[in-house]
Amino acid sequence: MHMFNVLCDRALQNGGALKQHVTCLLDEFANQKIPNFQHLISVIRSREISAHIVVQTQSQLKAVYKDHAETIIGNCSCVLFLGGKERSTLKEISETLGKETIDLFNTSDTRGSQRSMGINYQKLGKELMSQDELAVMDNGKCILQVQGVRPFFSDKFDITRHPQYKNLLDFSKKNAFDVKKYLSRYLTVQPNDSYECCELDAPPDPDDTAS
Repeated sequence: MHMFNVLCDRALQNGGALKQHVTCLLDEFANQKIPNFQHLISVIRSREISAHIVVQTQSQLKAVYKDHAETIIGNCSCVLFLGGKERSTLKEISETLGKETIDLFNTSDTRGSQRSMGINYQKLGKELMSQDELAVMDNGKCILQVQGVRPFFSDKFDITRHPQYKNLLDFSKKNAFDVKKYLSRYLTVQPNDSYECCELDAPPDPDDTAS
């Protein structure tokens, strides 16, 4: 919460937007609760701040943010589905993908004292991908929904082909980021240093104060 407050204050001091765009990768988002995030996500885009929310299932998000989960999802311009079997997530993705039109062709052959044959044509709507099709989707595939365009059914990107892959921990353990070492270098207060200490109070969450 403090990070978003600082970034928004800097953006306002700069005329309403940051000079350098800031991307926040919020992995395991359902394991934490950022106060008033449903309001933050609706305003940070204009401040040149974006948030990538990563959850395993949408039910996790609803369990933490309750009724505000729909607001959070609605403010995400892109949704990337990597696969899963959680029922509510599959239903949401299937409904969002929409339907396709299919042609139904039926023939009938009645035999009796007089033989009769018939042909029937119908146009029906079918889910673009049903819940059971999504549940067994190949692990190498993904579905990307971008606001304003049709969804994409695509291959997952092979991260080993990325030009910056050599800088990741997966490539070499030498790339490990030592947080303790970083903090010891930049946050050590020396005896002759002057610093300002302040107390920050986050606004109460209505869900936490409700009885």
